[in-house]
Amino acid sequence: MRIKRPDKKNALSIVAAAERDMNFTLSLPLTEDSTATIARNIYESFRMLGDALLVAKGIESKDHILPIKEIMKLDIETARPLGVLDNFRRLRHNINYYGYKPRIEEVADAVDYAKKCFGTIRKKVEEEIRL
Repeated sequence: MRIKRPDKKNALSIVAAAERDMNFTLSLPLTEDSTATIARNIYESFRMLGDALLVAKGIESKDHILPIKEIMKLDIETARPLGVLDNFRRLRHNINYYGYKPRIEEVADAVDYAKKCFGTIRKKVEEEIRL
């Protein structure tokens, strides 16, 4: 972690990019060949929301854990628990570093989570940044 100047404008740009990426990812057909890409992109879009919170506070994260923890600190009600995001972090890690091929059911769960929770979390992140 490194302390920098808070940058709300950049933070809001990161939120917009996360939303664009998530919308594109959710438009992809879920097949055996697309599971890894969809799982990675869903996780990355959530991580970007956490990163936006940190950028707005002037904090530069050196890993993927801090942005996810930042989201989990939000006082927000979602359709499913925020703790699930850490499962997605581990799934992405296994895909990237161990060549894990996720099952369609695993990624379908991530898609369901994204559809139910991403919009709510994104709105809360934007509110926090604009404070």
